[in-house]
Order: sequence, then C-alpha cells, then structure tokens
Amino acid sequence: MRLVFAGTPEPAVPSLRRLLESTRHEVVAVVTRPDAVAGRGRKVSRSPIGQLADEHGIPVLTPRKPAEPEFVAQLTELAPDCCPVVAYGALLPQQVLDIPRYGWVNLHFSLLPAWRGAAPVQAAILAGDEITGAATFLIEKGLDTGPVFGVLTERIGVTDTAGTLLGRLAESGARLLDSTMDGIEDGVLQAVPQAAEGVSYAPKVDVEAAHVRWDQPALAVSRRIRSVTPAPGAWTEIDGKRIKLGPVELVEEVLPPRVIEVRKSGVFVGTATTAVRLDQIQPPGKRMMPALDWARGARLEPGAVIG
Repeated sequence: MRLVFAGTPEPAVPSLRRLLESTRHEVVAVVTRPDAVAGRGRKVSRSPIGQLADEHGIPVLTPRKPAEPEFVAQLTELAPDCCPVVAYGALLPQQVLDIPRYGWVNLHFSLLPAWRGAAPVQAAILAGDEITGAATFLIEKGLDTGPVFGVLTERIGVTDTAGTLLGRLAESGARLLDSTMDGIEDGVLQAVPQAAEGVSYAPKVDVEAAHVRWDQPALAVSRRIRSVTPAPGAWTEIDGKRIKLGPVELVEEVLPPRVIEVRKSGVFVGTATTAVRLDQIQPPGKRMMPALDWARGARLEPGAVIG
C-alpha cells in the first residue's frame, strides 16, 4: 500500500522505521509537527520523525494545522491508501480523514477504551495499573473512540518509569502497526467497536501534575514520580527552590510527612505512610546528582521540610 505516515516524537520512530523496511508497503511522505525551538540553545530543530524521513529522502509535510487547504491538496495528490499515525499531536478534520481509502490508523499506547487521550502511559503508571498495552484503531471524529484492529499487552514493572515503559511499547507497537497494515491490505482484519464500559481519559501531563504531594501515601508518591519520568520530571521545593527528583525507593521506617532526614544510608522523606529514600536530585541550573551528594552541599537544618 501507499502510506503517508504521521508522527512527531521519538516513540513514533520505531514504527516509521519498521514501515520503511517493509517490502509490502511504500511510505511516500511523512506528516509531522512544524520545526520547533528546543534545548538550552533555543535552536530550531526537526522532530525525530522529520529527521528520520530526511535521512531516507522522503518528503516531509509540516502543516501548522491539518485543515490548511495547501496540506489537503498535497495529501490528495499523494493519494495514500492508508495513513498510519503514531503520536502526531494534532486533531485531523473530517475532510482529511476521508482522503485515504482505508482511513487513518492510529497506534495508541493503551488498551482502549482505557486511557484515551494524550498521556496513556503516564496515566497507567499513576493509577497503579499492572497491565497496559497498545492498540491500533481507525481514527474517527471522537477522541480515540474508533473501532480497534489489534491489541497487545505489556506488564508494568514496579520500577517502570513512563520512559522505560513507553520505550518497550514503542518497539512492540511498531510490530503491531506493521501487521495491521498487512491485515488491512489482505482484507483479513475487521475493526471491532470499542466497549462502552471501562472508558477512562489521560489528559496531557503538565508541570503542575508533576508536583510531588508528600501528604499522600508512599506508594502514590512513587507512582507519581515514575509516571512523569523523564518528562516533564517530578519536582518539589525546599528553601523556596524548585528541585527535580528521580524515582524513589520505598522503605519501612516512618517519618512525619514532608520531613527530610539525611543519614549515611541515604536521604529520606516522610509521606502519609512510610518514608521514601531519594535517589537522584537535580538542583536549579545543575545536572542530576546522587541525593547524598546534594544533601552534603545543601547543609539542611535538623527537622527541615520539603515541598
């Protein structure tokens, strides 16, 4: 089939790479978000998907909005049979959805209808789910509501972060998307409507959602931190300064909520239940460092509180 692939961030790269390697399908163009300013140098950079397409000499379309007449005309001229999508990052109008004869097929990193929306992996970790997965479905007007072609499951480990879990799902999901394209072309896949029960939503994770709440149980604190690692990164405050935190270790001893205690064995913070041991800390303007190294330089007063 003639494919126009739509995607933007790094988790979409394994899917595009696999489709580029396919002997059955031809990626004739890529759609990605416009080049953006990023990094400390504030340089304009191509999205990871745009970079991969450039390396393979594939045309890259970067509409600011998919409803732009110029983009609609370009896509119509390309005449794709199907448009696979992985984390593109923009809503597609109906006139665009109607162009490919097999529609737009999205790879979504959850077991739909659970965790529809922008941040399904983060939501699954925060909620304490033990199993998650990925699904391919036909995009329609509603938010992640279309009928499903295929699914895969993935166990969430107790130390998984959003980054590690999404990395695994990106690889296994690429195989699922590839097989979905094969099945559609062969006419052997029938999309099945999503269940009406079990619907949940995963909105985009903003910086405020990454604020650690030390008045919650230790397990909830750990899940919140893991769910926003590596981005946007969990944070708290001490002495009026915002610091970022890496994943923490659950311990058995008890400290009052928010109290931070420095020992030879580590840096501990109290929660609503048992304490947690901090592992990595990033002070303002510096890189991540071991929590004990940070504590030596911070010279905390006895009974200091965090958050």
